[in-house]
Amino acid sequence: MTLFKNKYRVESTRLPNRDYSQNGWYFVTICTYEREWLFGDVVNGQVHLSKIGQIAQKFWAEIPQHSKNTYIDAYVIMPNHVHGIIVIDNPESKEIFQCREVPWNVSTKSDVDDNSTKSGDDFDDTDVYQNLSKMSPKAGSLSVIIRSYKAAVTRWCKMNGYPNFAWQQRFFDKIIRADGSVDNIREYIINNPLKWDYDKNNSSGLWM
Repeated sequence: MTLFKNKYRVESTRLPNRDYSQNGWYFVTICTYEREWLFGDVVNGQVHLSKIGQIAQKFWAEIPQHSKNTYIDAYVIMPNHVHGIIVIDNPESKEIFQCREVPWNVSTKSDVDDNSTKSGDDFDDTDVYQNLSKMSPKAGSLSVIIRSYKAAVTRWCKMNGYPNFAWQQRFFDKIIRADGSVDNIREYIINNPLKWDYDKNNSSGLWM
C-alpha cells in the first residue's frame, strides 16, 4: 500500500503487459467512496438492498446488454461494494487465456422489478454505455465495462435525488486461471453476506 493525499491506497493488481480487452474471466470488486454503506444492509446473512442497491444490481445484471461479447457469472451487491465475475469472450479475438468452465448463473436480465427502479423520467442508461465505450482505454476492455457501469449508476443517482453518491476511484480485479479456482471464487461471492459481520469491521477486508 502507498500513501496518497494522506490516505493509504491499494496499488493496482493489473498485469502491465496484459490486454484486458482480450478473452478472459475476471473477478472484480468495486467499492463505494470511503466504503460508505449505500447499497443496503445485511441482516442474518441476507442482503437487504436500498434503492441505490437495487439500481446497482439491475445495471450489473444488464452489463451484457451494453457490452458486446461480455457475460456475467456469480455476483453479489453488498452494503458498500460489489463482487462479480465478468467474462469477455470475443470469438474474433486472439485468445490469451480463457477459463475452461461453463458460466454459472449467466444472466442478461435484472432480478429487480423494472417498475421499482424507474424514475418519472424512465431513466435509460444506454447512452451512458455507448458514449463511454467509445473512449479510451480500448472499447470492450474490462476498464471500459466497469467505468461504464459505474457511470450509469452514478448518473441514475444524480437524476433521482442522490447527488452525493460516489464510487471509489479504482476497482480491484483478479484474472481467474484455468485451475479450478473459479469455483472457490464463486463460493466466496455467494457466501460474502454470511461473512459480513466480519467484513464490516475491516474496511480493507477485500478478498484478492
